[in-house]
Amino acid sequence: MKSKQASEKDINSRRDFLKKSALGLAAFTIVPRHVLGGEGYIAPSDKLTKAVIGVGGMGRGHFGYENTPVVAICDVDKNHLQQAASMLNNGVKTFSDYRELIQLPEVDIVHIATPPHWHGIMAVDAAVAGKDIWCEKPMTHTIGEGKRVVEAIKQHGNMFRLNTWFRFKDTFYGMGTSVKPIKKLVDSGMLGWPLKVTVSKHTGYDWKFYWVGRENLPEMPVPPELDYDAWLGPAPYKPYNAHRVHQTFRGYWDYDGGGLADMGQHYIDPIQYFLGKDDTNPVSVEIDAPQQHHDAVGTWKRITYTYADGCQIILDGEGKDENVAYIEGPKGKLYPGFKSDIPDLERKLAQFPEPPSQIVEFSESVRTRKKFALNEENGHRSCNIINMGLIALKLGRSLKFDPVKQEFIGDDAANKLINPVMRAPYSI
Repeated sequence: MKSKQASEKDINSRRDFLKKSALGLAAFTIVPRHVLGGEGYIAPSDKLTKAVIGVGGMGRGHFGYENTPVVAICDVDKNHLQQAASMLNNGVKTFSDYRELIQLPEVDIVHIATPPHWHGIMAVDAAVAGKDIWCEKPMTHTIGEGKRVVEAIKQHGNMFRLNTWFRFKDTFYGMGTSVKPIKKLVDSGMLGWPLKVTVSKHTGYDWKFYWVGRENLPEMPVPPELDYDAWLGPAPYKPYNAHRVHQTFRGYWDYDGGGLADMGQHYIDPIQYFLGKDDTNPVSVEIDAPQQHHDAVGTWKRITYTYADGCQIILDGEGKDENVAYIEGPKGKLYPGFKSDIPDLERKLAQFPEPPSQIVEFSESVRTRKKFALNEENGHRSCNIINMGLIALKLGRSLKFDPVKQEFIGDDAANKLINPVMRAPYSI
């Protein structure tokens, strides 16, 4: 489907209006940032606009966030595109090629809601096009793509938000509280150091092991509404089967990574935050898991990440220990429901300072040009943890990692998976 371009008359009328505004003939009109040459300023009274790439269930579910109107949408499935356009019902521009969408001058924010194997390429292209970016989790499909996104945003000065929010708002799964008091408790030192954090069904977390793939999928005819080659994009070509795309793509290594990739940043990003490790990563990942299929993602029993200072994150897939603490330190433990073995915890905790404030509305970041609470830098670091685990599972072995170089130590096969070859002609 080709884009619906504005008529030359409309474009000229808009240019005339903005020209008069800039000359002061319409004193109270705010000229948008992109008209001012991308200098980074957006007046408080100027409403931000967004475009959404990927308008399946996740993309359509975010049309109304922060009261930013959708002016353009893109999808390689015509049915998705038509359904989304009918929901918006406002003359939204429609595209099948995201590269056309990101060139629209009227778009401030690009929301990437595609399968993860597209996140990195689209984020970099949007950054080069001068757009601010709202990206679904996981941030990128590989460690190398994440590094490239960080570089591109630094180079072009974009604002970036990763769409998981538990580090700064909402009840954090089984903890019965937001992450803020957990961060305050860790910073207080009352639990001691180093800390062990266990993520399991008994501490409130569901690894969604139903996001597994099917082995030896038979080839099926590609439905006429879907551009399957464009859907695959940089992923290796595999014959079409309905289970590879849309709601069930998470079960295949080429596009996602099962429950770990789907939910991992929701669970792990806040841990990076309250442990104070936003600028680093673990130095090892150990796995206990069945041998994985080369195409279809399977389940796992246990994944253990260890930092240089001895802190650990335990991902418990089996959930054998019903009484496990969420956080355990040498001086105390914190259990689900924000219960602790530290006497009179709330009174003691009140004596310590609150964690530093963060920008928690992306529109504020876009207007002020100050980084969002969960941005490309700390988002990349928590995504690295996900991808470290996925690489260990694919290879069937534990790995050592250098968090400074962001590469594996003494393992060429693992390092090849940091920047896997993309299907031609795609690159990042």
